[in-house]
Amino acid sequence: MAGFLVELAIKSTLVLAAAWLAAAMLRRQSAAVRHLVWTAAFAALLAMPFLSASLPALRFTVSESLLPADRLVVTNAPTSPDIPAAAAARSQTGAPLPGRRAPRGPDWPLILMLGWAAGTAAGLARMALAWLAVRRIRRSARAFPSGDLPYCARILEIGHGVEVLETRDGLMPMTFGLFRPAVLMPAGANEWSGERRRYVLLHELAHVRRGDAATHLMARLVLCLHWWNPLAWKAWGEFLKERERSADDLVLSAGAPAPEYAGQLLEIARSMQAPLAAGWAALAMARPSQLEGRLLAILDRKCNRKPPRRRFAAAVLLLAAGIAVPLAALQAQRGTLAEVPADADALIRAAGAQRNPAMLEAAAEAATASREYDLARKLLESALSIRAGIYGRQSPEYGVGLSKLGEMERNRGRFQEAQARYVEALPLLSGRPESAPALIYMGIAALGKKDTDQAVDYFQRAQAADAAHAGPALMWLAVARERQQLAQEADFLYQQALSAQDAGSEGAAVTLELYSRFLRAQGREEEANDTRYRAAAIRGHHSRQAQPAPKPAASVHRVGGGVTAPVLVSKLEPEYTEEARIARYEGTAVLYAEIGLDGAPRNLRIMRGVGLGLNGKAIEAVSQWRFKPGMKDGNPVVVAATIEINWRLL
Repeated sequence: MAGFLVELAIKSTLVLAAAWLAAAMLRRQSAAVRHLVWTAAFAALLAMPFLSASLPALRFTVSESLLPADRLVVTNAPTSPDIPAAAAARSQTGAPLPGRRAPRGPDWPLILMLGWAAGTAAGLARMALAWLAVRRIRRSARAFPSGDLPYCARILEIGHGVEVLETRDGLMPMTFGLFRPAVLMPAGANEWSGERRRYVLLHELAHVRRGDAATHLMARLVLCLHWWNPLAWKAWGEFLKERERSADDLVLSAGAPAPEYAGQLLEIARSMQAPLAAGWAALAMARPSQLEGRLLAILDRKCNRKPPRRRFAAAVLLLAAGIAVPLAALQAQRGTLAEVPADADALIRAAGAQRNPAMLEAAAEAATASREYDLARKLLESALSIRAGIYGRQSPEYGVGLSKLGEMERNRGRFQEAQARYVEALPLLSGRPESAPALIYMGIAALGKKDTDQAVDYFQRAQAADAAHAGPALMWLAVARERQQLAQEADFLYQQALSAQDAGSEGAAVTLELYSRFLRAQGREEEANDTRYRAAAIRGHHSRQAQPAPKPAASVHRVGGGVTAPVLVSKLEPEYTEEARIARYEGTAVLYAEIGLDGAPRNLRIMRGVGLGLNGKAIEAVSQWRFKPGMKDGNPVVVAATIEINWRLL
């Protein structure tokens, strides 16, 4: 909920900024035109929560950086390239990292959400009380005997009846009422001059003709929801200013002389006052804070007083919708990976109510990153059900959901399950960009079965489907051509893959490492060493740029100064991922760990990584290792260590 409110806050600010820009561009137009812009902006803000909850979400997620750290134990993990896929599927549930620490300090999202709710409730309560107060004034008023009403209504082309009521003496003239608008005149108004009565009635009836009572309540409701936003209050001030000037323009267009009308307006503002509730529920004729600007506008002969044409009004409303709808569809857009949900069932219910599968898919990505695969699968299957309900089981959107499930199973290391999901997804995606990951994975599977021709077809289709996946597709295509002993073509494809990838990316490092192996096999040692050096430079840069691991606490020791190193007692050999095995990929991963008093490694972090999913396999295996803890002065202590995993093919 807190995230939803933050998204709405950002979007509302963008809408208001767009309205400010539009109003500035229309400064030479009439006040009615600018008021229409502000009305459209407030209407867009009011519709935004409903649009965000009902429209399909367009979301992208940025993955977390690998986390680095410190020093000590070394191990090797030799693996045969001919291990069957079934062997790679065992022990795939994966040991989760030691439990997440409970958050410390105040729950700021909850505090901010409660603060917003309290402010909104206070605003709505004040609005309701103001409405009741003005309604009591209306009920206690009596009919105002005026022969000017038919004349004024005819001039402003008002065809329906409007009540004119007499209230207590000294009360500011007001317009009140949503469905049955009424003009409230102060007692003694019959004793005014005919000109003053007509000017006042014309002004208030101008509000009736324009429907200002409805737009006033709508904008005030939006202000209650966005009370915390200074930009919303500034917009509210502009909305009121342009509304009153629009009514003044109608009075002047009806034939009122500008100097006389300005004088009467000034006298009314000086001698009468509106009740405090009026600003929340009714439209008072003259507010001292706006008076100076209104008088200058009334007396300005060059001022544009033409009301907007219907086509222009329709264009403004369409433009507002054109801004609000796409903005609302980006409701789930985030810059960071979502957290693993504490209550998955509650999140599933909320996503189902909002028909928003992206909520679950973002949480599933976080669960996958934490190797909580059962939770990730539950979330993705629920998201798939929502996609089926919205789009149908034969839609491309449903295929995207299947592809996400396949990606999760791929990360989990369940090769057959991932392949089955991708096989279901591909016919639905039919050459769309979203099909590229599935096509690449199917190509890898074909390569594992030594069906290189089929693999080449899959990789070429992936390259054509999505330019963003051209780099990985070309890299695997080079591996396939290498297997076919087409060295010249493989060399060209490796270079093409590097051209298609970001020069400093993880994908480029993997391509360089595989290319280096290829060059060495071709006897091109100098080129191979240079390529390997470039890959190492990328790895080193990523290690330096990654988010630093937290400094060891005072209770965590380092080897030396009387502290002995932990001794490995038992270990689970890290397993190759299917992709790494098929690519015959080798490398070294360096992990930071803190060996606890019970001999279990905790706070595992990648200091220097490798590719093709081997980082996850390293953490998955090392988390199950056990040590004899390090000692200091004869007592076991927690020791910071570095664990090196060398991935080598036999």
